[in-house]
Amino acid sequence: MTNEQRSSVPLSMTIVLLTGVAAAMWAAWLGWDQHRDVHPDGSTTGPYEAWQVIGLGLGLGLLIPVCWAAFRGHGTAAVLGTSGGLALAAAYDWSDDASGLFVIGVGMVALGSAAAAGLAVALTSTLHKAVAGAGRPGR
Repeated sequence: MTNEQRSSVPLSMTIVLLTGVAAAMWAAWLGWDQHRDVHPDGSTTGPYEAWQVIGLGLGLGLLIPVCWAAFRGHGTAAVLGTSGGLALAAAYDWSDDASGLFVIGVGMVALGSAAAAGLAVALTSTLHKAVAGAGRPGR
């Protein structure tokens, strides 16, 4: 089965869909937590806890749509949509930073999410090809 036969959703629509899903997942996991934690020694951490970031990165809200898009032959859309949505959400969430350094953080979110989505796409595509190849006669 070719990518054209598997894909019923256009590439541009997949990008838009995954951008929206990624931005919504940012809001669900990270958007509500805006305060920093002050420790007894005066140091601060946050605003996000590790479980929130791990939940966003490994959560079903992003992993399943990325794998779905890769399975449908839209690996590029999965990477562009996911990293674009997270970068847009981060830019919106962090844009009130007076130092302007939020731009570096947004770039890191975009690069990191593109790398993670690319890895998920590569693994999904490889697994899909292996399973599809195992079902063919003569293998």
